[in-house]
Amino acid sequence: MDQQVGLDGAIWRKSTRSSDNGGDCVEVATNLPGLIALRDSKDPTGPTLTCTPAEWTAFLHRVNDGVGPTAMRPRTEPSTE
Repeated sequence: MDQQVGLDGAIWRKSTRSSDNGGDCVEVATNLPGLIALRDSKDPTGPTLTCTPAEWTAFLHRVNDGVGPTAMRPRTEPSTE
């Protein structure tokens, strides 16, 4: 059974590397007890993903370690030469 999670007290933040130009940004709320919430910054009233702090930490470690298809890759800019 799906369970509704109250996110009324969530304080949402996004990366300081994000611009306000409508790019693809994820917002994260880490202030809720025992819960991490994620949402699309372009659709703040849309669906959210939730996980435990332990799951979030494990995900971040995998991304930072370059493990799996969701691993962060350095962004390369096109050559201007």
